Amino acid sequence: MHPYRTHTCGELRKDHVGEVVRLSGWVHRKRDHGGVIFVDLRDHYGLTQIVVNPDRDFFGVAEQARVETVLTVTGSVVARTEDTTNPNMATGEIELVADALAVESPCDQVPFPVNQEVEYPEDMRLRYRFLDLRRERLHKNVLLRSRTAQLTRQHLIERGFTEYHTPILTSSSPEGARDYLVPSRLYAGHFYALPQAPQQFKQLLMIAGFDKYFQIAPCFRDEDSRADRSPGEFYQIDIEMSYVTQDDLFHELELLMCRLFRELSSKKIVWETFPRIPYKECMEKYGTDKPDLRYGLEMVDVSDIFAACELKVFSGAVKSGGAVKVLKAKGVADRPRKFFDDAEAFAKSEGAKGLAWIALRAGEMKGPIVKFFSEQEKQALIERVQAEDGDALFFGAGERAATNELLGKVRIYLANALDLIDPNLAAFCWIVDFPMFEWNQEEGRIDFSHNPFSMPQGGVEPLETQDPLDVLAFQYDIVCNGVELSSGAVRNHRPDIMLKAFQIAGYDEETVKSKFPALWHAFHYGAPPHAGIAPGFDRIVMLLADEPNIREVIAFPLNQKAEDLMMGAPSEVTAKQLEELHLRVKYPPQSE
Repeated sequence: MHPYRTHTCGELRKDHVGEVVRLSGWVHRKRDHGGVIFVDLRDHYGLTQIVVNPDRDFFGVAEQARVETVLTVTGSVVARTEDTTNPNMATGEIELVADALAVESPCDQVPFPVNQEVEYPEDMRLRYRFLDLRRERLHKNVLLRSRTAQLTRQHLIERGFTEYHTPILTSSSPEGARDYLVPSRLYAGHFYALPQAPQQFKQLLMIAGFDKYFQIAPCFRDEDSRADRSPGEFYQIDIEMSYVTQDDLFHELELLMCRLFRELSSKKIVWETFPRIPYKECMEKYGTDKPDLRYGLEMVDVSDIFAACELKVFSGAVKSGGAVKVLKAKGVADRPRKFFDDAEAFAKSEGAKGLAWIALRAGEMKGPIVKFFSEQEKQALIERVQAEDGDALFFGAGERAATNELLGKVRIYLANALDLIDPNLAAFCWIVDFPMFEWNQEEGRIDFSHNPFSMPQGGVEPLETQDPLDVLAFQYDIVCNGVELSSGAVRNHRPDIMLKAFQIAGYDEETVKSKFPALWHAFHYGAPPHAGIAPGFDRIVMLLADEPNIREVIAFPLNQKAEDLMMGAPSEVTAKQLEELHLRVKYPPQSE
């Protein structure tokens, strides 16, 4: 017999009754029923109930064993009586009567319970992550992550993609987030950078002739944490294809996303061909470039209706070049006044001066601002938004971009307050036609709005003839349920376009050649048209698992301060190590 187990703790069934077997696992729960000890023994595969009778010489050992102690138990499989069968356990029709029991590893008092889903401070959970991962929900999430990676590979290989690995030590790049730098021991004052993404390498693979590439790639960015973004490192499903159009790439991603959600999630996929929303339209309708399409509540522009309105907040906004926008919430006009006050309080918490509203009740408009509206304005408003009795309208007015952003947040607030979000839906969409450039207010210059290696729509001609802020690029985002999964682009593959685009963003020819030498040279030796994307792997698993926080689907995440509390990173290094790397540490001044 094997020294530790003949079966797993999730394997035994009624067919095994009468067999002598051996199991090993953790004490999940322990109960003393009139002198008989019942132990739920847990391993990676499940639970089995162990029965320890009081006449056994190891009874005292079982009695003293704490929860999470590792045991090896040998015994006979017996059928449970009908009244003791547990339908909630896969092994609930049998139990193991112990003939021998050995403690493989005792357990100290655990800092938090592993056998139940109790909320504990995240710092404690991360410090004892090896215990936290024993909890059923987190354990399932990590297994889901593994299945997602396996299915992704299987699907892409079936679709003709090949997996390649790109370097981890590379050069620093001037665009994007902050790099993680690695000092060189051999070249004093020189640094490698950990890749923020394999962007240039995968383009170079296309130029090298490899056609359809993928990689579940680790990426490293020194940026702050968010609920849907892990600080330090993350993984993405990196994809690049040669001789394809934007439509070709969209088709491949739609097939992949639908398969992942169909086979690994119970969510209903709303559209298998994802709707495409131009960036400008998206901002006007939803106030964000990552809209949640599981519900309506689209913003409507009513600026023209209120251009001469007596309500100066509205007419003044239009006169100054701003906008008046409205959200229609159906069937909420009869909600108590507190509902409207709470919505206004939320808007104020987001920086607004207020949130104007009206309610349509019994054929009349009710609300603090109605007295400022003419009959003509009221009628035009109702027709524009197709309002009906029982609806409520919420207004934003001011500078257009700020108004869109505010009402976009109010839209999400109302959707949650009115319980409009169906958690069982997966609503994907593409955001397309991003501007190639944007105005960097902080630095007072034109900057790339997205990926600097993108192809402008129209090639080099619009770069030479149009206002840079009017140039659109073949850039796109894929969004699901209000979560941006990825940005991507049809790549620029010509050196003249590359040079012109970077010149507009303030990079001279020498900088382009020195910072991107590989692409610059490669584009001179026959580069195929190519396109790519890189959906965030962690975010996909987060959506599949229905988790609100990305750290719940990562086995060993950093905390919000980019610390690994379990391993003690980041940590100081020895003086010898610094000397080998030709470094000295300059500490920030101590605040008094």
